[in-house]
This record gives sequence, structure tokens and C-alpha cells, in this order.
Amino acid sequence: MPDPRDALITGIGLLSCLGEGAAAHWQELNQTGFTPSLDTETFAPYVVHPVVKVELDKQIPKRGDQRTMEPWQRIGTYAAGMALESAGIKGNTELLDRTDMIVAAGGGERDYAVDAAILTDLAKSADPGVLLNERLMSDLRPTLFLAQLSNLLAGNISVVHGVVGASRTFMGEEESGVDAVRIACARIADGSSDLVLVGGSYNAERPDVLLHYEMGRLLWKQPYAGVQQRLAAGGGMLLGSVGCFLVIESRVHAEKRGATPVARIAGVQSDRCNRAPGAATANAQRQLAAFGLDRAGVAVISGASGAPAAMAEEQGFLADLGLPVRSPANALGHSLEPSFPANLALAAMAVSHGALFPRLEDVEAPMDGKLSQALVTAWGHWRGEGMALVTTA
Repeated sequence: MPDPRDALITGIGLLSCLGEGAAAHWQELNQTGFTPSLDTETFAPYVVHPVVKVELDKQIPKRGDQRTMEPWQRIGTYAAGMALESAGIKGNTELLDRTDMIVAAGGGERDYAVDAAILTDLAKSADPGVLLNERLMSDLRPTLFLAQLSNLLAGNISVVHGVVGASRTFMGEEESGVDAVRIACARIADGSSDLVLVGGSYNAERPDVLLHYEMGRLLWKQPYAGVQQRLAAGGGMLLGSVGCFLVIESRVHAEKRGATPVARIAGVQSDRCNRAPGAATANAQRQLAAFGLDRAGVAVISGASGAPAAMAEEQGFLADLGLPVRSPANALGHSLEPSFPANLALAAMAVSHGALFPRLEDVEAPMDGKLSQALVTAWGHWRGEGMALVTTA
């Protein structure tokens, strides 16, 4: 008997290098001889998956709103609009008034001109500490810190799309996306929410983020290769610009308004550890046990990023499961905060079609039978282990 408090995905807004919307992504992923979309020149030797060009007016109609947003906000606000449209609630004031929002976001984008000017002057200053304090007080707008505030994305979604229920913004890289979805589902289960917009966005086409991860020696600097090939050669991440929002709704609410669900989120688990050998695997095993998974008709949508240590341990865990695996980072790039919502979206599409999309890398095993469940994993490149089970609605 279906539970009226089941968490159903009733809307998907996905924007990436593959296109805009669920249908475009499903079509691209099912093309014969899939070829990833890459920018190999702008940030050479680093390769990124660039977001497709879109007509911003379709989801952000006011040019003034567009101008006040940096790319990461435009990506996210656009994806949020698609999700609301997909769920059939865009422009419905009565529903939007009680649509809660949970956003996973990083610190936003930096002002490169200010950064460069401060660094130049610091090198010539007799008292760098005093100079730095003065410049930070005078050169930054009052609403910002060293980068844009993470909750600017939620604010823009609220202004542009009229989503005015309870709002939360989480920071914390991959795990923030996991916890955003987990808490959305928990609120639906206990009756605190009936309708939640949840997701995030990431702009990989930024020199500062490439510098950040290169300082950690986490980026791949060779010609494109799949995550498994990269791991065999020492590992490395290829970042991708992605915006993904989901409308997650209680079954009783969806049925009342006649919404057609894409899939059901049967459970979400999250945890973190210090990444001592085997600690992340132990977390994943506990999470899997909590689902009581029936292995029939199951495949894995892996959040593998290419970061060597985390991915190597996850691959060992997945090998023991013996299930077909797909790693969407091969197609979208790794997108940190929205990577988990985006992988949930792909899992929901696959389950709704009853079929796993073709291999994205030669080493991935084919799946010929009907797909009825998808296990979505998210092992953060540094910390955080998450897992969700997506089933038919």
C-alpha cells in the first residue's frame, strides 16, 4: 500500500553541457557513440564541461535580474524555473506560497579585479595586514564577503519565481547536496512540508575554482578520459557547470493536484568520516543496509568524481555489490554541490523509463533487463558519504 507521505519527484530542472531539461539529457545519454561536450582550450591544460547557451528570458524574464546575477546564480535560477515548470507549479501563486526551498551552494563567485588589485598592493605594502583590512572594508560591497553570499541563489529564485515558503541554504560541497535532499524528504515524511524545491548550481568555468582544486592536486590535466581510466592513471577531476533542481512532493499532495510523479525517493542516508582506510566503506555499508535493498532490477548511479582516494575506495565497495554502474561525471563533469541532485534526476529518468542508459565508459557493465530501482551514491572528493534509493512511483 503506497504511503501518503512518500517523497515523489514531480519536477526536474537540469541544465548542463548536455542541454536543458530532462528530455534533452535522456536523449543525449542514449545516443549511439556518446561523446562528451568539452572545453579544452579556455583553461588549458584543464578541461571543463561547459554549460550550454540558453535563452535566459525563458526562465529569468527581467533583464535587470539577469544583470545582477553572476553565472552560477543564472544557472541555478534557470534550472529552478525548469523544475517548477516541469512539476506544473510555475506561476501558481497558491502553490508557490507554500513551496519550501532547500539550496546547496558554494561561496559564490569572486571579484577578480578586486582580488588582483589587493594582491598587487600587498606586495608593495609596508604593513600588509593593515592594508588588507582597509581594502576589504572599502573594496567589497556590504552584502558580500570574500565571495558572493551562498544564499544569494535562494534569494534570486524567490524573487524571480515567487517561491516564498521556508528557505534554507547549505554549504559543504558534495555532502550539502545530499543533506539538502535528505532533509527535504524528512520534512515530507513527518508532515512539515508537502512541496519542496531542492537543488543547487555550480559554475566550473572559473579560474578561481580551478586554482582551488589544483592546489589540492585534484584536477586532471591530460586529454579527456573517463573516471575509471583516470583512476588507473592516478586520478583527477574534470569539473562541469551544472544546475539541477527537483520538485519533491508528498504522495497525498501530488495526487490531490493530479501531478504525475517521475519516481519515488525511497530513502536518503548521509554521514561523514575522517577517511581512515575503510571508514567510508563502513559508512556506505550501513547506509545500504538501512534500505533493505532487493537486488532485482537495480543499478548504481555513482557520484564518482575522479578524486583518487575517495574513488578508489568507492570502486571497491561497488565491485562487491556486483551491480551495473554508471558514472555521470563522464558526461556532465563533476559539479560538487548539485552533483547529487543531478544524479538523482538521471536515476529518476532511468527508473521512469524502466531502462538504464548505455555505458559512458567501456569498462561499465551493460544492463539488459528492466530497471526498477537505482542506488545513487555520493562520496565527496574530500569528506562525506551519501546514498539514496530511487524507485518507481
